[in-house]
Amino acid sequence: MSKEQRINFSSKLAVIAAAAGSAVGLGNFWRFPYELGQNGGAAFLIIYLIFVFLIGMPIMMSEFVIGRMGQKNTVGSFKQLAPKREWWLIGLMGVVTSFLIMGFYSVVAGWTMEYIYQAITNQFVNKDTATLTQVFVDFNTGTWRPILWMIAFVAISAVIIILGVKDGIEKSTKVMMPLLVVIIIALGIRSITLPGALDGLKFLFHPDFSKITSSVILSAMGQAFFSLSLGMGCMITYGSYISKKNHLSHTVVEVSLMDTTIAVLASIAIFPAVFSLGINPGYGPELVFITLPNVFAQMPGGYIWSILFFILLFVAALTSAISLMEVIVAYLVEEKKFKRFSATMLTTLVIILFGVMSALSFSSWSDVKLFGMNFFDLFDNITSKVFMPLGGLLISVFTGWFLSKESVKKEISSHGKFPTNYYNAFIFLVRYVTPIGILLVLLNQLGLFKLFN
Repeated sequence: MSKEQRINFSSKLAVIAAAAGSAVGLGNFWRFPYELGQNGGAAFLIIYLIFVFLIGMPIMMSEFVIGRMGQKNTVGSFKQLAPKREWWLIGLMGVVTSFLIMGFYSVVAGWTMEYIYQAITNQFVNKDTATLTQVFVDFNTGTWRPILWMIAFVAISAVIIILGVKDGIEKSTKVMMPLLVVIIIALGIRSITLPGALDGLKFLFHPDFSKITSSVILSAMGQAFFSLSLGMGCMITYGSYISKKNHLSHTVVEVSLMDTTIAVLASIAIFPAVFSLGINPGYGPELVFITLPNVFAQMPGGYIWSILFFILLFVAALTSAISLMEVIVAYLVEEKKFKRFSATMLTTLVIILFGVMSALSFSSWSDVKLFGMNFFDLFDNITSKVFMPLGGLLISVFTGWFLSKESVKKEISSHGKFPTNYYNAFIFLVRYVTPIGILLVLLNQLGLFKLFN
């Protein structure tokens, strides 16, 4: 596909909706709240925001620059910018990462569909935490229901991808992102009106810096990186669809702001309710699928709020999933010359295969281990602890040290159309601060380094 023929997002709103949709996923509603809850609340939030600025935004800008300069998929863009060099392997790692993430992410997304069904059929009423825990375990360790929901989720994602960039990704995210914002604001308003909700807000916004440890710092750094969907090819692929008319730095700021705002709004929706009902804010991942159904069951109007919450999770999962699938499909279409329909079908079948392996990790294949992990944990760990930070590190090095400073400046200014007063700061961050930060995350994730005791 030539540069002249390449499809672009039709407007700035479309770019923001698609890129923010990629960044806003289950991590905003599942991982961020329990990371915040386990790491001291407001102190963690402040450190997280600092790292969004120092690490997340420079890497996102780098990915957009690579995609828009290369005007191809995540592999093709590197080939275009560094012909006859091996940098394209970074893009290939992004394709593999997207496959593996979808292998377990689609399973968790399927859980959201099961819980929409449970919410609609009012199955949270008169159940205590122990009962709800058993309900989740019974569902999760079953064979067919998790697999069927996973397949249903992947099929919905595939339909959007088949429709293409404008009729599929753009139109769907322009509907789903406003819907997501409306639901999360409504849930937040309801949560802060509960008795005792003020304690939850204090937990969120009154920092206790005595809670800060090396673990908290590195967790905040890692969450800032992972929350923005970096290092997996999504932003490079979407960057290739961004018109030269769009101001890249504004797009980066707006996407980062939206992603962070939604993560904070999710915490506002969750923690006042958790404190109101006397529930431990440090619960782990089960906060969403066990603790919150218990919260809804005790809330006035909980039936409606529970349905809205799990629809919210489904929408967030879907906007991220389509960006991951687009990374793979764009690669197959442009590099391997597949038709879009055939590329999507092949991608769907492979993801379902990985999804079945992940779903069965909790039931009949629970004893099947690689490197001491079941398939679900293996896919999760190899992507979050190795591929994503390594991809981000290499992207930072490629942008900061391989690409010429003139070409990068020309791209972020749209060939002189927009001012670049921030350029020197960006280059400094992407050359020095960001790689060091990501390297610390990578070494910490691998258990090879501790900042201090």
